[in-house]
Amino acid sequence: MISIFLFTRGSAKLWLNKPMRVIGTAGHVDHGKSTLIEALTGTHPDRLKEEQAREMTIELGFGWLTLPNGEEVGIVDVPGHRDFIENMLSGIGGIDAVLLVIAADEGIMPQTKEHLAILDLLQIPAGLIVLTKTDLASDTDWLDLIEADIRHAVSATVLKDSQILRVSAKTGKGIPEVTTALEKLLQEKPSRPDLNRPRLPIDRVFTISGFGTVVTGTLQDGQLSIGDEVEVLPGGATGRVRGLQTHKKKEETALPGSRTAVNISGVDVEQIRRGNVLAKTGHYQAARRIDAQFKALSDVQKSLAHNDEVKFFVGASETIATLRLLGTEEIKAGEEGWIQLELRDPIVTLKGDRYILRRPSPGETLGGGTVMDHQPKGRHKRFDEEVLRSLESLAQGSPADILFEAAVALQIAPMKDVITKSRLEKNIAEAAWSTLVEQGQIIPLEDNGKDNMLVAALPYWNSLQSSMLKLVEDYHSQYSLRRGIPREELKSKLKLPPKVFNAVLSRITIMHKLTDQRGAVSMPGYEIKFNGQDQAKVEALRRRFESNPYATPSIKECHAEAGEEIINALIDLGELMAVSQDVIFFRTSYDEMVKRIKNTIQENGQITLAETRDLFGTTRKYAQAILEHLDAIGETLRDGDTRKLRK
Repeated sequence: MISIFLFTRGSAKLWLNKPMRVIGTAGHVDHGKSTLIEALTGTHPDRLKEEQAREMTIELGFGWLTLPNGEEVGIVDVPGHRDFIENMLSGIGGIDAVLLVIAADEGIMPQTKEHLAILDLLQIPAGLIVLTKTDLASDTDWLDLIEADIRHAVSATVLKDSQILRVSAKTGKGIPEVTTALEKLLQEKPSRPDLNRPRLPIDRVFTISGFGTVVTGTLQDGQLSIGDEVEVLPGGATGRVRGLQTHKKKEETALPGSRTAVNISGVDVEQIRRGNVLAKTGHYQAARRIDAQFKALSDVQKSLAHNDEVKFFVGASETIATLRLLGTEEIKAGEEGWIQLELRDPIVTLKGDRYILRRPSPGETLGGGTVMDHQPKGRHKRFDEEVLRSLESLAQGSPADILFEAAVALQIAPMKDVITKSRLEKNIAEAAWSTLVEQGQIIPLEDNGKDNMLVAALPYWNSLQSSMLKLVEDYHSQYSLRRGIPREELKSKLKLPPKVFNAVLSRITIMHKLTDQRGAVSMPGYEIKFNGQDQAKVEALRRRFESNPYATPSIKECHAEAGEEIINALIDLGELMAVSQDVIFFRTSYDEMVKRIKNTIQENGQITLAETRDLFGTTRKYAQAILEHLDAIGETLRDGDTRKLRK
């Protein structure tokens, strides 16, 4: 078994990082997908005894890879054999990029074409084509011919511009080039958006002795944290997140796009099956009917007819469905149309999810498309023009969808700019804006009138918030004796304009996720604490100051004795008072000096530098420093050679 789940009782430290992206493999049986993963990761993904005996992947296998830039990615190995194509579908839907694997000694094969068609239907956002087993077909002319054939096969698909890499997993030739190309590919692709509505399509469920039920999948649409109340849909079994793990590391929060294992308390393994969805309680509902756009593959053997029985695949789930054609009597090979699916089993899905349809027998991929309405009100009349117009409108997007896309494109901007970019009528946009704010999809950052109000799209807001928290936490780790990261340094690292930075920081501090005090930003409750060695230096310094409290060591001498970080920490804590660039006092001595100087002025009407020197038995240097300091903070006013209290 590849994945080792090390859940522990108690809380792990919050580790804020980018979500781990997931790469999938696709290709014909025995073209070297599992061997390629082993060469890339050092781990063979065939975890079932039957797979190892038959040398073929039946269920999903998982591996992990560290790219040259340090980013860790998960790799899903999916089945290539026709008998196991439906297991392949449950793994390929949650990936960020794909490795289409083609053996150099065989070239394009039937399952290569079928997998390629599925990748195209699911609109997988990026990919590489890996020409494997080049050690078995080393003739350059032959490899050029195979590449030309591949280019023709992918010319009208999502992989039309993908790089082709020649590899031998056996000899290791080309493996470094694959990791480098993957790094470049992922750098150009955005991370999965955080829409504040997490769902985990479950592709594995099992138990661990002493911990109970564990489910795995690729987290979508939001974050899961330890302690979250969750439910398993359909069915509605409820529990609580007891532990989280991504890439075999314990986490307190899992981010969207990450391969995630969730330890759930309160739910028995018998209450869950593969294809269920884990979500926060109350966020989703399962449905038995959906409306969708559909595109038939160009090589479908038989046209789709009304009331055909099909297999429906979305996320990690599959069920039998009755196909209802809307506005047409049949959908021929290569054609598109509107459909309504009556599902045998309830399924959790959302508008915009990509799906696949297959014919149950004989097994054949028919096509796929996009879910348009995941909870239609009822069974449509097949040739109702109003229904068809409504579906066309849904395909274009609701006003809220359009406004949200504009906000996502602008990331943070005044509301009027978002409305302008959306090209919606103002009254329609404002109604949609209210809906998005209520749903938490748009975050208002200011309260200065709707038009000029700065707003952030939720995906960007979550990413920015995570970056800010990580920068502050990292600063605390690096500079444990400082109150926090200076505001200007934080703004510079985030590369935000002053107005945007101030609005963002204000919002986050109102949410009590950060504290902004005296120009330093810190985690709430953060305190400067000295270790034993540091405390010993503080005590030695204190003794030296107490021996002559009004003629203290210079700041330079203090730095040499205790260290600049400790001295700055004592100043931040208010235990030391720097009254000039060179003179510093302990707080108790400083307070006493200020009190006695003010009392003397009140009694005599004034005080001179010489009188101050004599009052404390010190030298001119220290007397002048404290008097000029009191002038600077507005306690006293200089009048010739004397000081008076400022009115």
